[in-house]
Amino acid sequence: LVQLLGYCRRSGELLLVYDYMSNGSLDRYLHDEEGQCSLDWVKRIHIIKGVASGLLYLHEEWEKVVIHRDIKASNVLLDSEMNGRFGDFGLARLYDHGSDPKTTHVVGTIGYIAPELGRSGKATPLTDIFAFGIFILEVICGQRPIKQSREGHQILLVDWVIHHWKNGTLIETVDKRLEGNHDTDEAILVLKLGLLCAHPFSNARPSMRQIVQYLDGDMALPEQMPTDQISNQTEGLDQYIQTGPQSTIPVNASYGTMSNLSGGR
Repeated sequence: LVQLLGYCRRSGELLLVYDYMSNGSLDRYLHDEEGQCSLDWVKRIHIIKGVASGLLYLHEEWEKVVIHRDIKASNVLLDSEMNGRFGDFGLARLYDHGSDPKTTHVVGTIGYIAPELGRSGKATPLTDIFAFGIFILEVICGQRPIKQSREGHQILLVDWVIHHWKNGTLIETVDKRLEGNHDTDEAILVLKLGLLCAHPFSNARPSMRQIVQYLDGDMALPEQMPTDQISNQTEGLDQYIQTGPQSTIPVNASYGTMSNLSGGR
């Protein structure tokens, strides 16, 4: 996590002081249009493991449960040693271990929102894990969660990866900019883990502790991936947008953060 060093309240403004993250946002390295920023395979895996460790702390190891609610590449900041650290807790909510979260509004970023969150508006650790699964795929594939096809249709990254997995070509989804310089077995494992985390049924997703164990090689992924239940990942969100109070949901950009203004921050 990005370390909070202090704060200043002055003239009605609250200023927060954090550690300086000299390498900026991960998003810049994954999606730099000029191609000047790049990440090798080892750095990508290192960043994924660092973010997983941070989420494990938020979900299970602090005195309260913290739901981040906006996990995405642009909220992962890189220090001078390219360690990935979580920033932007503006949408985060916390509650006691063993109790139920009270959030009832859809917040987050389109492309990372779990289907059940789109339907109910209730954020849980498992909705964070869904977003983390999309984040894994984004880092490994070097693709945004949603992109436009040549025909103008939206293509979901997770659906594209599932298509390759079912066709036996999963390894072809790895970022082409790596030019094959990756560990094939590790790539297959991490891609499958991303799909498992982004499963449309929340009860099929692993916990953050299990995810860390999978990444560290302390536990093997299930032999049978529950892919027969995989469906359209945006179904829940689409349903919410069609039936919910659309006027209260601002979307800043194609991948902008959504927040229901009636619930505040």
